[in-house]
Amino acid sequence: MDVYEQLRNPIALSIFVLTLLFPVIVGFLTLHRTKNQSDFFIGGRNMNKLVVALSAVSSGRSSWLVLGVSGMAYKLGVSAIWAVTGYILAELFQFIYIGRKLRTQTESYQSITLLDYFESRFQDHHHLIRITGALIIGIFITAYVAAQLKAGADSLCTATGLPVIATLVIACLMILIYMALGGFIAVAYNDVVRAIIMLFGLVIFPAVGLIRLGGLSSLLNILRALDPSNINPLSIGFGALIGFLGIGLGSPGQPHIIVRYMAIDNADQLRKSAVIGTFWNVLMGWGAVMIGLLGRAIIPKIQNLPDQNPEMVYLVLSDRYFGPVLYGLLVGGIFAAILSTADSQLLVVASTFVRDIYEKILRRGIILSESNKLALSRWIVIGSGLIALILACLAKDIIFWLVLFAWGGLGAAFGPALILSLYWEKTTKEGIASGMIAGSLITIFWKLFLKTSTGIYELIPAFFGAFGMIIMVSCIQNKIRRDELQS
Repeated sequence: MDVYEQLRNPIALSIFVLTLLFPVIVGFLTLHRTKNQSDFFIGGRNMNKLVVALSAVSSGRSSWLVLGVSGMAYKLGVSAIWAVTGYILAELFQFIYIGRKLRTQTESYQSITLLDYFESRFQDHHHLIRITGALIIGIFITAYVAAQLKAGADSLCTATGLPVIATLVIACLMILIYMALGGFIAVAYNDVVRAIIMLFGLVIFPAVGLIRLGGLSSLLNILRALDPSNINPLSIGFGALIGFLGIGLGSPGQPHIIVRYMAIDNADQLRKSAVIGTFWNVLMGWGAVMIGLLGRAIIPKIQNLPDQNPEMVYLVLSDRYFGPVLYGLLVGGIFAAILSTADSQLLVVASTFVRDIYEKILRRGIILSESNKLALSRWIVIGSGLIALILACLAKDIIFWLVLFAWGGLGAAFGPALILSLYWEKTTKEGIASGMIAGSLITIFWKLFLKTSTGIYELIPAFFGAFGMIIMVSCIQNKIRRDELQS
């Protein structure tokens, strides 16, 4: 079965290409709004509640939701819903509490990046936190961007028949053009468009499938007949359940999501963004699960899926249910979703180098004009993208090995640090740096040596390990300082 055969239809192919080129148009339209470094990296703190809500949702979900969760639901049944429950609850909390407080504090400190905020919050004149955080971001996110480019290129290669190198260049250029033009503003508005396309694919799509199958009761009866565990939400083991719910622990530590809260025009508007974002998250999460369930009912044998890959169920059903126009839109939406996380993370890499390393450390004390900083930011985006392109071309196991740790590593490194910095006044810079290192190392160690035997997702022990490390080191540092004052 060639799920891309319909894409060779001129109408479907045209819609598909327009979907991929649309972000470049948005880049040109937002060029005039990007006048300085703040505009380029956080939209000048002038983004409205709808854009922030949908951008946060889109950049955080991407192809993992469209393909990954639907494939998981195909294999596990209704219990796959726990994979989306954790992050939905976590991001609701983030919008209302973490986001609002972070937005207020970063404005008072005039912080443009997450590391900017940490350094100002703890008066870290020796750049301990900034350097530690920059290394973690550089390792995890650069590799993740490379892998996203590779994934998008492989998909484009399958769809168009072009060589992998050619599709890699195309995917990279599409991102770099609109990012260099509009920066964060272009990325955020493109995320809104992607969120709408993803919503269409994850709401209208399963609704059509349910109607054709005879309704929800018919779907459940078919699934029950195939395997009663398909409709039991508690059919997975305790370790897997905790692991699925624990996915949400990674959300507070994702710089490309956190920066959305810093970009809103009014911190109080984040409550409304929370409503919009949570509604979107719930609809898309349930939609992805429903597509997987429909796929299991309609194509019960995994051998009948391309390459026996359950993540292909979205494409197979799209081909079955829709004509050229909608099919081209849905498939184009997948590839846009694959690249949506890459562009947001690439912007984080660029801001880390330009703001956190070059401006604040290498050129500290030297006044740089806004035009020079903006020009440098654009060049670094291009340079970072080209490095990611080279890594993607050379991608072997090491790249994808790092990707497995990216969400967990970033979540454990920055999540506890951000929460404690906002809500525990006794937190110290030494504690923050120690927690970042501990979170990263525990993620790697647990994945390599304990994940198989325990069945617990590595983010969970890494998150709480980093949390405990920050508290312990901060308490020790506070005691040392009290003793010094008394002596």
